[in-house]
Amino acid sequence: MISNVPLPESLLTNTGSFTLRRACHNDLSGLVTLLADDTISAGRGDRAASEDTTLYETALEELIADPSNEILVVVDEGDWPVATMQLTRIPGLSRRGSTRLLVEAVRVANNQRSNGLGSAMMKWVIDVAARATGASLVQLTSDAARVDAHRFYERLGFVGSHRGFKFQIEH
Repeated sequence: MISNVPLPESLLTNTGSFTLRRACHNDLSGLVTLLADDTISAGRGDRAASEDTTLYETALEELIADPSNEILVVVDEGDWPVATMQLTRIPGLSRRGSTRLLVEAVRVANNQRSNGLGSAMMKWVIDVAARATGASLVQLTSDAARVDAHRFYERLGFVGSHRGFKFQIEH
């Protein structure tokens, strides 16, 4: 269970301390802002448009209610989200019944990049969340265009071992 992960947690960076905690409904505006501020996400439709609020509210409610998922936020001293990530616990048969911890939707505010926040987040995932969920493997995907992110993950010890595929369903 993802709920076994102890939170809130203090994350130390080059510029100070931030709090990592579970997202709540009050974080929605900050979460959507993080998505819209990301060029690739914005290109996929995450524009922080008011007409999309209901869609984001529904998605956040579903994530909060799902025991296999956790949407986390890193907040500044004013409790405003400056980073986010989604964790999903995936039990499996392969690798002798190993559980995987999937890290997705990692976003760090532009003004918080290169201060060690992303590294602190991923270190926490590996050292705390993976162990608390019984995961023996932490995995993530990253858009092929995110070359800087790929170098970042490789510096942390992640290995580009697979090639991912997606199929867009039109509604």
